[in-house]
Amino acid sequence: MARTEELAVLPEEEGQRLDRFLAGKMEDLTRTAVEKLTEAEAVQKDGKPLAKSYRVKAGDRILVTIPDPVSADVLPEEIPLAIVYEDEDLLVVNKPKGMVVHPAAGNPSGTLVNALLAHCRGSLSGIGGVIRPGIVHRIDKNTSGLLIVAKNDFAHLRLAEQIKAHTFTRTYEAVVYGSLREDSGTVDAPIGRHPVERKKMAVTQQHSRSAVTHYEVLARYPGFTHVRLRLETGRTHQIRVHMAYLGHPVAGDEVYGPKKVLTELHGQCLHAKSIGFAHPRDGRWMEFDSELPSYFTAFLEKLRRKAGGERGEEA
Repeated sequence: MARTEELAVLPEEEGQRLDRFLAGKMEDLTRTAVEKLTEAEAVQKDGKPLAKSYRVKAGDRILVTIPDPVSADVLPEEIPLAIVYEDEDLLVVNKPKGMVVHPAAGNPSGTLVNALLAHCRGSLSGIGGVIRPGIVHRIDKNTSGLLIVAKNDFAHLRLAEQIKAHTFTRTYEAVVYGSLREDSGTVDAPIGRHPVERKKMAVTQQHSRSAVTHYEVLARYPGFTHVRLRLETGRTHQIRVHMAYLGHPVAGDEVYGPKKVLTELHGQCLHAKSIGFAHPRDGRWMEFDSELPSYFTAFLEKLRRKAGGERGEEA
């Protein structure tokens, strides 16, 4: 069943844009999700729908309706899943490169959500709405690796709280262009929608959110560097944007990389290698690690061969 929440605007919150206000009040909703809810007229005051740009006023009582997680437009599909762990509250899935996480324009089927609907048979959290049932966080289509899925709203909320508190750990590995100057470092630069190319994200001060990525060099090769990255925040395309901002875009990245892209990788050489979190039900710490996929190891081997059979310069 759809659920409705009533939110009261406090005096100190007056003047905030509606999307920022709701994203701050409802930890399980991203600003993108809020935008979709406003477009669907699911956010109202005094019976009238509100635009995402509405400036809230002290004393406003805002009703937010979260829709059911399943609709006729998102159908279960028997697609094999690489399940690393599963219990009554959650799943950890190793997503392959090329699989879209949830349906969107141009990808109405064949997604991770379609596969989850078939595997879980309706047992998924509804917080993500009709298009994103169970999805607590996501990774890009051409990024491979570990993803956590919530089977109920209780688990979803507890996991979302950990992500917001930066206690949910996410470690990636990537191959980037060029040679990083330092063996380790941190990129602390806000990310928002690109001011001109609206389908891209960018480091910007305008309508942005804080974003922090820590990196560590694992090995150096002629023209490329193998790095480990740890997310402190989880913005859209964060690693890809931050590495491009440093002047070292992810190899194979068709959006943020050089115009002459490495087509052999079929997308960016980026893998979500490990995650760690406290189980939402009993608090026990859980950590999962995945092997680098074949496309990634094959590219590393090619770089080693080009370096004269060496393993590169280990950091």
